[in-house]
Amino acid sequence: MYEGVVQDLIDELGRLPGVGPKSAQRIAFHLLAADPVDVRRLAQVLVEVKDRVRFCSVCGNVAEEETCRICRDQRRDPGVLCVVEEPKDVVAIERTREYRGRYHVLGGAISPIDGVGPDELRIRELLPRLADGTVTEVILATDPNLEGEATATYLTRLLRPMGLRVTRLASGLPVGGDLEYADEVTLGRAFEGRRSVE
Repeated sequence: MYEGVVQDLIDELGRLPGVGPKSAQRIAFHLLAADPVDVRRLAQVLVEVKDRVRFCSVCGNVAEEETCRICRDQRRDPGVLCVVEEPKDVVAIERTREYRGRYHVLGGAISPIDGVGPDELRIRELLPRLADGTVTEVILATDPNLEGEATATYLTRLLRPMGLRVTRLASGLPVGGDLEYADEVTLGRAFEGRRSVE
């Protein structure tokens, strides 16, 4: 334990996701040794991001305006909607440059253990976006883990009666991976998602 403000800094850094006590201490001492100008710039950016960044009123992605740049882009296909858990998932999909539709960010995944049910997610905001018939396909791009699967199953049951095409991102073996290192679930998914060779 350190004195006063140094321990306060370590405690606050330790509250960040993925930052354990040792990492928090390392970051705190890095900041103590850093140039004061650099530390002020970091502090300013933290304050600015909290003041200026919000969530898009349409899709829930991060934005500096009422709507995000993707929702404002008229070149995007309004007939396809990709449902993701978090804004960082939008960035991952956009990096592929394969998808040209629109998004809906749920703000998490169903996780009864963590007390997160459908009502805690942005599912209520999703339904009006599908009501006018513009969207014909909903791609469920939730994480391939227990919570993501539960969310995808819940959404599939909710959306199928609406006459929409509901699809799920394929999952399986990574490119460059070795079969011997794949776990049973991943290998099983690869068999389920196999396709004919052209």
